[in-house]
Amino acid sequence: MSAQLKEEPHFRPLQSFDLDRVSQIEQAIYSHPWSRGNFSDSLEAGYSCWALERAGTVIGYGVLMLAVDEAHLLNLSVATQMQRRGYGRALLHHFMSVARQFGAASMYLEVRPSNRIARDLYRHEGFREIGVRRGYYPADFGREDAIVMERRL
Repeated sequence: MSAQLKEEPHFRPLQSFDLDRVSQIEQAIYSHPWSRGNFSDSLEAGYSCWALERAGTVIGYGVLMLAVDEAHLLNLSVATQMQRRGYGRALLHHFMSVARQFGAASMYLEVRPSNRIARDLYRHEGFREIGVRRGYYPADFGREDAIVMERRL
């Protein structure tokens, strides 16, 4: 009898060869997804782009923009079939660690008011609502506001 070990998820820098998989996940989970070009531009701009990989497959990813003393989380996503397993939290912790290593004192993000699961995760991890960007996100019928959240690191 042989034991089969599951490969533990691990973080690695996102690469251009990942963009087809990232785009596939993005299209499946969002009504108004980032384009492949948005991710390509983020890589070219030198943003901190990371993949969460398990058994050779990207299951989550994110994009972090780092500035002098702050970080802005631009995207954090987990494949549908991998959601509700703690991977979003793991990605968020990873990005907070990256931001701290860079010397950021605060992290900012925007989230849709309709995305209750993400809002609850961010609140549970110490983010607080600090503002609203009116009409920030495209929506099926017009625009949706964004809640701006901040966490001291």
